Amino acid sequence: MSTDPALVRAVNASRTFGTGPGAVVAVHDVTCAVLPGDEIALTGPSGSGKTTLLHLIAGLDRPTGGSVTWPAIGPASALRPGPVAVVFQAPSLLPALDVAENVALPLLLERVDRADVAASAHRALGLLDLAGLAGKLPEELSGGQAQRVAIARVLAGRPQLILADEPTGQLDHHNAASVVEALLAAAEDTGAALLVNTHDREVADRLRVRWTMADGGLTTTETAPC
Repeated sequence: MSTDPALVRAVNASRTFGTGPGAVVAVHDVTCAVLPGDEIALTGPSGSGKTTLLHLIAGLDRPTGGSVTWPAIGPASALRPGPVAVVFQAPSLLPALDVAENVALPLLLERVDRADVAASAHRALGLLDLAGLAGKLPEELSGGQAQRVAIARVLAGRPQLILADEPTGQLDHHNAASVVEALLAAAEDTGAALLVNTHDREVADRLRVRWTMADGGLTTTETAPC
């Protein structure tokens, strides 16, 4: 294992889609790192490359230039389940499964021992005050509750790094605040680093560090006015 403490490190990372005159450079020459315990808001206008950078950091996509590595975790094959978790804008819960089953599903698919799966799912639901909803179906949940279940689903794997891609984009102010509180509390409880891609200034102001993207480049990194 590397002595580099960074959970993820990008060095001159770029991502281009397509080739020739129609090629689109979504991310170019980004150098950054996320360390244990970091709380980072990734901000910038639509089309600035935020989601593409998050996907590169998550290992869901590969750079076409430069590098993205996970020094304190290992190779890309070691990222899931567990070390790196992603919360998307839509909860994407399976309608036929209840809350507990939705939370447990990723671990079951990875053939984790069923007793460990049940314990991990129960603990994750408890962290987000969702234990009382364990038997509910997704259609019985509010938007905020569904997004918190999605957070519980990724927390069940005890991640070291939580990445959230516009997790409050489809929620009203009250539910958005609830989801942000859940993410922060979960990261603190587990010791995970947290990086949130967001357009919402109030969400960004809750995190300690602000990264700003423009035209595919990471233009600033600064301490947020928390």
